[in-house]
Parts: sequence; structure tokens; C-alpha cells
Amino acid sequence: MALAAAPSSRFPTAPFRPSPSSPLQRHAHFRPQNPRRSPPPLLAAAAAAPLTAADTEGRKHELLRAVQETGRGSGASPDQRAAIEEAIVCVEELGAGEGVPLDLTALDGTWRLCYTSASDVLMLFEAAERLPLLQVGQIYQKFECKGRSDGGIVRNVVRWSIENLLEEQEGATLMVSAKFDVLSKRNIFLQFEEVAVENIKISEQLQALIAPAILPRSFLSLQILQFLKTFRAQVPISGPERCMCFHRIYQLYLEKEASGVCNSVETHRTL
Repeated sequence: MALAAAPSSRFPTAPFRPSPSSPLQRHAHFRPQNPRRSPPPLLAAAAAAPLTAADTEGRKHELLRAVQETGRGSGASPDQRAAIEEAIVCVEELGAGEGVPLDLTALDGTWRLCYTSASDVLMLFEAAERLPLLQVGQIYQKFECKGRSDGGIVRNVVRWSIENLLEEQEGATLMVSAKFDVLSKRNIFLQFEEVAVENIKISEQLQALIAPAILPRSFLSLQILQFLKTFRAQVPISGPERCMCFHRIYQLYLEKEASGVCNSVETHRTL
């Protein structure tokens, strides 16, 4: 998919412009940029003058404001998506320029998803809307690459639940783990390793059904509760490696919480 502490500043570099021979990447569902489109006057002016700290914070806040009330992307209207794209372009201008390597120390940490255009993630939200008992809670990406320059490990973490059976929103965890190698500052090569379901937390109703409070807990009921508490099912992933594009993936820091978790805004495209 204890939370790792993330640094206080994370900004990707200027937009990656792929060549016609660029390989097909993993994520789709993104509107390609129009190469004939001239840059907005605001961005041209920003390039001419250095940005102040207030300008930087203003752009970050504007983007995070734009993604609010979008259901993390699943309920975004065309107008909202257009506003988010404009805010992303402004944040992208904060990058350090071409030729700067991907900063893995800045990437290291736990990132909470605030918005995405990745179709495989949006499918989870749509399933939760169609299935009344399914709940999709917070989604995180945990990068373990501090002090590295060549790659590391990334874990995609999805908190989910089933109403009345598991604790609300946080009843279980789906985790997809992968190793990654840095190809460029916009691309990492992913080799998926396993999918796991863990951290099962049953609801009070189910707990009362297994071991009623008015009756002494039997050895069997205690064994069942202990089994559910420590349950972990994992499936190794085999097959061809995949390449994940970092083009327009924005890990944006707004306010560090006590947990050290930072906010993440992602948009994906096919190259």
C-alpha cells in the first residue's frame, strides 16, 4: 500500500515531455497536454521573477482547495477537473527544472491520497458507491527510500471495511508491495511482489456474537478472536514487471500532522 515521518517539502520538477518512442506506462485516464498551447501569462511572469514563500504556499493551498469536495476524484465535475489541472500546472512551476534527479529523500514517507485520476483507484470508490456494505477508507502510499538514490520499496495501502462486520472505515487493510528502481526523475520501474490483507478489526456486534459478554468466554471463542486479530493472507505476484510513470504525480505537503502523514495529489497519463 508506526507511519513514517515525511519531510516538510515535496515538489516534483517541471513537466516531463515524452518523445514519440516513450514506452507505454501503467496509468491512463489523463488528458495529454496540447504541445501547441502557449503557457498562461501568469506562468510566464512567474518564470521571469523568483517566487516568494507566500507565493509557494498560496499555490499549494490553491491546489488542495481545488481537490476538496471531489470525493478524491471520483465525484469531480469537468469544471473541477479543469480547475485542478490549472492548479497543478502552477504547482509544477515550483519544480527545480530539468536535469535534477528524483529526490528520494524528499519522497520517503507516508502520503495520504487526496485526489487521483488513476482509473484503477477510482474503481474502488465506484464499487463502494454501488455496494452498500463496502466502505473505502483512507488510501496511502508509503515510500521507503531515505538515503537512497537508485530506488526502494513502495507500499500502496487501502483501508476498507464491511458494515456491521468490521470496524467502520478501518476494519481491514489491503496492501500491495513493490520494489522500484529510478529510471529518470519522472519514471520509476516497479516490480510488484505481493498483495496482502491484514489488520482485521471486527466490529463490536460481531465480537459480541462470537463471545457474548453475558457468558464466560470459551476456549474456542478466544481462539477465533485471536485468529482474526492476527490474520494475514498474502499472495505473491508473479509475471512481467511494470513501469509506473511519475509524470504529473504530485506529492504535496500542506501541514504535517502528528503522525507525519502528508497529503498527496496524483494525476496519471499514458505516455
